[in-house]
Amino acid sequence: MRWLAKFIYFKLLRWRITGNTSFSKDELKKVVIIAVPHTSWHDFYIGLLLRKIVNVRVNFVGKKELFKWPFGWYFRWVGGAPLDRTSGQNKVEAIASIFSEREEFRLALAPEGTRKKVKAWKTGFYYIAKKANVPIIMFTLDFQNKQNHISEPFYPTDDVDADFKFMHDFYRDVKGKKPEYS
Repeated sequence: MRWLAKFIYFKLLRWRITGNTSFSKDELKKVVIIAVPHTSWHDFYIGLLLRKIVNVRVNFVGKKELFKWPFGWYFRWVGGAPLDRTSGQNKVEAIASIFSEREEFRLALAPEGTRKKVKAWKTGFYYIAKKANVPIIMFTLDFQNKQNHISEPFYPTDDVDADFKFMHDFYRDVKGKKPEYS
């Protein structure tokens, strides 16, 4: 299936991968991956193609109810991890604990939390990375230039403002599928 993903991504869609193209499954077994800008449902299949091409298993979290019969096996198979989202739960703690429970876990998130335009990113991904002591890999969903630019691993520091400035700078001038939401 990898050849099919490459054919669709490179030949049909004419996308390319730039930046940390050596990112592989053996380098980082635990990482938070953020995808920006998240402006359309098209981001989903671009992300699926990219993960198949770079041959890295990528995970996500979903409400625990999704992981029951009849679809629970499928969500686990594609990299899902159940999360108890009842009120009063510390989501950052719960997700960070998944990193400690597993030998390999690469959590993909969209910091905007929605496909609409936002004034500020949600910060959970950042605090998950800090709590789990794992790096953040940034990648762009750049529909204007038809590319996914992948960053080097970035370890959050104790300077939240400087860290977010650094991450925002990485995404400067990147346009999503719907530029008005970027």
